[in-house]
Amino acid sequence: MTTTKLKIIALISMFIDHCGLFIPDTPEWFRWIGRIAAPIFIFCVVIGFKHTSNKIKYLTRLYIFTVGMALLNIIINYSVYYKSFRGLIEINNYYILNNFFAPLFFIVLLLSLLENKKLKYIVILFVWQIISSVIFFLLVEGFEIFVPSDVKPNYFFLGTIFGNVLLMEGGILTVFLGVLFYYLNANKFKMASGYTMFCIVILLVNQKLNPMALPGFVSLLFPFADYQWMKIFALPLFLLYNGKKGRGLKYLFYIFYPVHIVLLYFIGFYIR
Repeated sequence: MTTTKLKIIALISMFIDHCGLFIPDTPEWFRWIGRIAAPIFIFCVVIGFKHTSNKIKYLTRLYIFTVGMALLNIIINYSVYYKSFRGLIEINNYYILNNFFAPLFFIVLLLSLLENKKLKYIVILFVWQIISSVIFFLLVEGFEIFVPSDVKPNYFFLGTIFGNVLLMEGGILTVFLGVLFYYLNANKFKMASGYTMFCIVILLVNQKLNPMALPGFVSLLFPFADYQWMKIFALPLFLLYNGKKGRGLKYLFYIFYPVHIVLLYFIGFYIR
């Protein structure tokens, strides 16, 4: 299976997932189907990083789309907030937080530093996560520079623009998965064992950090209550990867992603 076919499968999975996210009263299994989308996109971006002839251009393109999506999100979020504040629409704390370009960019940035053994810059990047978190907290909570009632969109905007992995979609585990894919090097045995372990970690971490997660053995009796473990169903697709790129369609994801997010957001907004 080529990376193009993998991306198309991920696009379909993502679209169904986001229908479940944005549009009310959709079946919960829409979200189950979507669990394979993110791992496939991460897998493909790592493959793309390894094979691209111009890694700076690849990194730059991802950042441009990251910033573009962040600006689009904040414009929509603020316009909806101000309309509700002025009484033009009902108060609705319903914001766009999705920007999967951001973790993909961060993964490629980190892989570039690791590949070139830029230890000093890796340390700087790590320290920046802490410093920027404090700065953003002061800006949002202390100085109240951003005014919408829900501060989460502001944190995501700042984290996305300025490269804070703690404040972007997916977070640390998403970036870790990208690094894991890089070192597994598409080896089928390593992929099967490594990715399975990652999914187990996801399940265990979610049980510890998610207050809504079912405890221990009880979660085994109700496996669909917490469905993050369903990322494991992407594994057969990884094992079918044949090392080929397939037909182009390079910009399909770049264009489809923001268009479908905005479209589904407004459909869900007016239905609500």
